[in-house]
Amino acid sequence: MQLIDLSQTIEYGMTTHPGFPGPQITEYLSYDASVEHYAAGTEFAIGQITMVGNTGTYLDTPAHRFRNGKDLADLMLETCAMLPAIVVDADEGPCGPDLFSGLQLQNTAVLVRTGWDCHWGTEHYGGPAHPHLTAAGAQALVDAGARLVGIDSVNIDDTRGRHRPAHTILLGADIPVVENLTDLDRLPNTGAVFYAVPPAVRGLSTFPVRAFAFVP
Repeated sequence: MQLIDLSQTIEYGMTTHPGFPGPQITEYLSYDASVEHYAAGTEFAIGQITMVGNTGTYLDTPAHRFRNGKDLADLMLETCAMLPAIVVDADEGPCGPDLFSGLQLQNTAVLVRTGWDCHWGTEHYGGPAHPHLTAAGAQALVDAGARLVGIDSVNIDDTRGRHRPAHTILLGADIPVVENLTDLDRLPNTGAVFYAVPPAVRGLSTFPVRAFAFVP
């Protein structure tokens, strides 16, 4: 089995979503400062990071959209780990229900591969033309029994307006959403096993993940 990393690297000050602050990565305790606390020759470094939950490749739980929804601490591992992956190829336009027609998606991670990750780190990546799911496309995934939905784009919704139907439909059905995936071109359409596990943080609804896949 081969391990394929599908996550964007988190770096100091980087932009994930336009308008959101970049992460601030600093030292809480440096090697030099730690020396006085330990025996000679023993030193440690402790880092500190401040960031919004929507940083890098991250997972949304229902609480991201719904006040009484499940948060990260409520997330069941069965919804984000050891999931058979179905990679669906899409162009850079809206992704509607026809994209998923005839596919067996019950209890799978549906990963929408648009190639938009090639724009990561540029202004174009977060622009209004990014690929996204339509409301009907999201409903088709709910009806097909998908367990998790991911996309290699800045947002699973069309961000040109104020409505977010894909988030509303998927998270309303307790289907986690993973955004800003990368390197989906390295996965086969079927046969991979997907993981995107965040820490169990009470009171947070989104958090970065180290998304990856096992590939035969």
